[in-house]
Amino acid sequence: MGFLSFLKNGIRGGGGQAAEGTKADRGILIFESTSDVIRAENCLKAAGWSVRVMGPPPEIQRGCDLVIEFPLIERLEIMRLLDHASASPLEMVPVTGPLLAPVDLFQTVDYGGWLMVRAANMKICIEKATETIVNISGGGCPDVPYLAREMVGKSLAEAPRPREIGHTLCGYALELAHEEICRQCSAS
Repeated sequence: MGFLSFLKNGIRGGGGQAAEGTKADRGILIFESTSDVIRAENCLKAAGWSVRVMGPPPEIQRGCDLVIEFPLIERLEIMRLLDHASASPLEMVPVTGPLLAPVDLFQTVDYGGWLMVRAANMKICIEKATETIVNISGGGCPDVPYLAREMVGKSLAEAPRPREIGHTLCGYALELAHEEICRQCSAS
């Protein structure tokens, strides 16, 4: 990887995995609303940045229930990009210790023939042999029953993306769970 690629992808490098044992190279962006997080994430990913949406650490609970973790060395360029896109965060906080570390949104449970991924408050469960979605649950947003109706009974490849048909925090969390379960299935 060349130096410019290294900078563009951040210290973490491929696959969004943090360097072993350290978070000192990371920062978190705090936003007012879920819509602001989604807009900023789309902007940063479209520009090629390696960022990850996570839950805020308990010590920094302001704005919405999501933060964006990013390579701290890229702070100035990322802030300029977000300012230019009118997607500025409320605050940028360096992750200086374990109490400021963002919370991983994912929990995976393997039930033998089924696999369930939980992201924040939303869960998606598939039958592993066919990759058919067998259940969607969680959340309290009004679009959850609609998301379940549109996705359950379809394969991961056939089902619409939650981001395409959902418009709430629950729909966004389900999108994250959907991405994670697709990633895990492709890695198998």
